[in-house]
Amino acid sequence: METIRSAYLDEKLEIVKNIDFLKYRSADLPTWCPGCGYFGIVDAFYKACRELDLKHENMVTVSGIGCSGRTPIFINSYGFHTLHGRSIPVASGLKLAREDLTVFAVAGDGDALGIGGGHLPHVARKNINITFLLFDNSIYGLTKGQSSSTTPYEMKTNSHPAGNPDTPLNPIKLALSYGASFVARGYAGDPQGLKQIIKEATLHQGFSFIQILTPCVTFDKENKTWKNLKEKVYDLNLRKEEKNMETAMRMAENEPYGVGIFFQDRQRPHYQEILRNLNKTD
Repeated sequence: METIRSAYLDEKLEIVKNIDFLKYRSADLPTWCPGCGYFGIVDAFYKACRELDLKHENMVTVSGIGCSGRTPIFINSYGFHTLHGRSIPVASGLKLAREDLTVFAVAGDGDALGIGGGHLPHVARKNINITFLLFDNSIYGLTKGQSSSTTPYEMKTNSHPAGNPDTPLNPIKLALSYGASFVARGYAGDPQGLKQIIKEATLHQGFSFIQILTPCVTFDKENKTWKNLKEKVYDLNLRKEEKNMETAMRMAENEPYGVGIFFQDRQRPHYQEILRNLNKTD
């Protein structure tokens, strides 16, 4: 029986290797819940990497804790599963040490905006050339459904059965106010649209911030369900000249959720450029 199972898995892996975009998927099977939006996110990620023709050996994905912390395990590239809330500083240090690498940082809403919230303003103000993917399902999923930094006010969770008493953070407004040079929002239910956002974020020279709306199908039965999100997302469809700070802040509401690129500053130098210029003056 074991021999048959091994042969079956070998055959499946061979099929996977022959599908171009799935070459970015590792042999490890995802351990997320059936129906989780994270499958849509990594699908968009694989396809973005394929269309950008990124080299496996030149890619690194850094994660913190929680369900999103497993992401590097499922990507056929270098990866770093680091500490709670620390994906951004580790990814920043990696990029500063190895500018030739394409560096992605991923984190959930609790990981990134809770214990790790103090790192976001500094990577944004420095404009370090990494791409940050915020997997935002508005709840702590891996630790069984507690309220997070983006849980809606009065939503009932396992940590607040009578309703969340806290005002949720708005990730897009935070990234804009901190000075991120690329700010966008994607939706796990639209892998094609998300793929395009990830591509543009990766090509952007500077700190790229993407909030990705996704349901937690296990612990959120009322707020960010697939049906609920589908009814509340719409395409921003902003023209190039509209991707300015004033328009972005006006459109960056929690509901309904505009999806697309809110802001992009192509003129601002990224941190590595600034350091190189400083070295030239010494």
